[in-house]
Amino acid sequence: MTASSTVHAGGKAELIDGKAMAAQMTADIRGQVEQLVEQGHELPGLAVVLVGNDPASEVYVKNKAIQTHRAGMKSFMQMMPESTSQDELLALIAELNANPKVDGILVQLPLPPQIDAATVTNAIHPDKDVDGLGEANTGRLALGMENGIVPCTPLGCLKLLQSVHADMTGMNAVVIGASNLVGKPMAQLLLKANCTVTVAHIHTRNIEELARSADILVVATGKAGLVKGSWIKPGATVIDVGITRVQTPEGKSRLVGDVVFEEASQVAGHITPVPGGVGPMTIACLLHNTFQAASRRRASSEG
Repeated sequence: MTASSTVHAGGKAELIDGKAMAAQMTADIRGQVEQLVEQGHELPGLAVVLVGNDPASEVYVKNKAIQTHRAGMKSFMQMMPESTSQDELLALIAELNANPKVDGILVQLPLPPQIDAATVTNAIHPDKDVDGLGEANTGRLALGMENGIVPCTPLGCLKLLQSVHADMTGMNAVVIGASNLVGKPMAQLLLKANCTVTVAHIHTRNIEELARSADILVVATGKAGLVKGSWIKPGATVIDVGITRVQTPEGKSRLVGDVVFEEASQVAGHITPVPGGVGPMTIACLLHNTFQAASRRRASSEG
């Protein structure tokens, strides 16, 4: 058992505790930040831009600010009204790109309909694109280059997997979900880890059979309860990226993943819970990316 896993009392699988791992990552980053300051450098800074007043986005942004401070870094909050034009947002990004106190820039999605998300993402300087979603960093990942910034959620998933499998060479990995945000970069990371990788999606035939072939199964579809226990290979490691709020028969609500946890945990060897699995690691990896970006910028300025 790894330090990040605990036995799930109700079944066979061991829980991969993303919350505990994220807390440790954040503490480690804080220590690295303190060392950076001791060397005479400024605190790393993360700018988070929120356009509009989407309640869920507001919660995410506030949580990111809290965690940024917890890691000992500066947080620059940029709140813009729902009516903000694309040109106004691009002008702000240009200012943040030029601001030496800002090492990382994240624009919270979704954006209002008058703004094209791809245009905005690609306007962020690649070295400050701590979400890793711009074309430059996407290309660097696809080419296996070491100087790119990896998207936070796939990176978090990889770190969760590495807590269970020190070496994933030759393992069969199946990723269900082919989005640019999670599925595609996840496949690239698994390939880099020497897995044999298959990417499935809504048009995949015999998807259940394919899932059962996986030593590592990563599910990122946004479809609550898609993957049943019967889809899981005994002893497989399951990473559930999905999170959906559903109503219970009692009229309450709860958060569930793309995997039916109660069934899958009876079959899998290791599994992430929802919540408390991938979510905390996504924010921890955002902090990791910000610190790495800050370190690179300070090293290049010294050179």
